Amino acid sequence: MGCLGNVLWFIFGGLISGLSWCLVGCLWCITIVGIPIGVQCFKFAGLSFFPFGKEVEYGGGAGSLIVNILWLVLSGLPLAIEHAVMGCILCVTIIGIPFGLQQFKIAKLALMPFGARIVG
Repeated sequence: MGCLGNVLWFIFGGLISGLSWCLVGCLWCITIVGIPIGVQCFKFAGLSFFPFGKEVEYGGGAGSLIVNILWLVLSGLPLAIEHAVMGCILCVTIIGIPFGLQQFKIAKLALMPFGARIVG
């Protein structure tokens, strides 16, 4: 299911969600201070392009919390809303439920990406 799921995902929504992560990463990389945040966005764009077979582990400390709060205010909410809406639309049909669940996984990641690690 992983390979086929990733191909179908890329065609039916993964391209849009991955490009949105890349756009946010480019915007963060405009400033020198935001480059580490932009690099993290590019890592998560890869997950957003092909999410099947990958999991996200959350962790981190006080530094991650501070950056997550800054991220949430400046970029996290629009990305999370985008993924949540796409997930709800995909969950309308039975066939779309696995794709909707992947959107919800990425929406959670969009709320608190720092301190998270992609496994798989």
